[in-house]
Amino acid sequence: MKVIDLFAGCGGLSLGFIKDGYEVDRAVEFDASIANTYKQNHPKVDVIVDDIKNIDHSGIFKRGDADVIIGGPPCQGFSMAGARIRRGFIDDPRNYLFKHYFNVVKTVKPKVFVMENVKGMLTMQKGKIFEEIMRIFSDADMIGGKPYDTYRRIVRAVDFGVPQKRERLIIIGTTIKGIDFDRLWDAVRKEIKSEQPSYFETVTVQDAIGNLGKAAQDGKIGNPAPETDYERYLACNLQTLENHTQTNHSALAVDRMKRVNNGENYTALEEQIHSVHSGAYGRLCWDEQAPTITTRFDTPAGGRFIHPTEDRTLTPREAARIQSFPDDFVFYGSKTSVCKQIGNAVPPKVSYFLARLVKNILAMEED
Repeated sequence: MKVIDLFAGCGGLSLGFIKDGYEVDRAVEFDASIANTYKQNHPKVDVIVDDIKNIDHSGIFKRGDADVIIGGPPCQGFSMAGARIRRGFIDDPRNYLFKHYFNVVKTVKPKVFVMENVKGMLTMQKGKIFEEIMRIFSDADMIGGKPYDTYRRIVRAVDFGVPQKRERLIIIGTTIKGIDFDRLWDAVRKEIKSEQPSYFETVTVQDAIGNLGKAAQDGKIGNPAPETDYERYLACNLQTLENHTQTNHSALAVDRMKRVNNGENYTALEEQIHSVHSGAYGRLCWDEQAPTITTRFDTPAGGRFIHPTEDRTLTPREAARIQSFPDDFVFYGSKTSVCKQIGNAVPPKVSYFLARLVKNILAMEED
């Protein structure tokens, strides 16, 4: 089963599909540094480093190129201007990223597409954005043939055995008719649980990163023995793990972190902290889940990302563990780029579930 990954990032969404036996044929990523991490970890995939609008107009994709298209077009520019005009929404230049995702789906006509996005898409402009997106895929004239039945779910990473309170909107479209989506969702959950009994169990920060130990200057540490089911799930046979390097914080930042206890944040400091984030200078608790890992997990003012017992923020390896990346996945590039790669990724444990779900949808066509 062939897959095309659009807005691929470092490959979190691809990882789950590859783990379930799909062949990711091509991936599109605009940022060259991020694309390099994808290439290094997925050397068999043809990674196209270009703007999606160029890809859309290049003729590189053709009908039948893939059974499945996956990806999450960023929605920051979404607009409803002219949406009541039939083609107004898709032709509005502010919606261009979604438009090019849609156009690739229209060109390739996969049997299934998976779109990941922020859950806020459901309520943007009183839900009209979401309604319009769902309508466009189900319009035979606009999609150029057989329309898609579309389904949606808000997924909570913690429900998939990921130690993080991340929530995302998943939209799945398919040309295969007669699907009882809720029943299928539950069936896939039971299927995975029968094979891996601990897959969906609640995981804490300690379950995820408790065996990693001190950070290293070069980020390389000896591969620690896994101590929990979650660590065993992500473990690898390499001699060393990478990306376990800490941020060099200022003396002021370190002093502040020293004064913050588990579960507390900047309000415990009793001083003026200039941050837009309510969790700024927040310290994690070993026995809880982390908040959403963002692209600023290396910054004390960026959220609740201080290590439970050390006076530093999370290392990239720790953040990757909390995102459910396997230990042999290596991130390349500058510190800023690596944080962006990890923070923007779909947790691979979630993407593996989605891959299994899609496989069950595709099997219904054969029935």
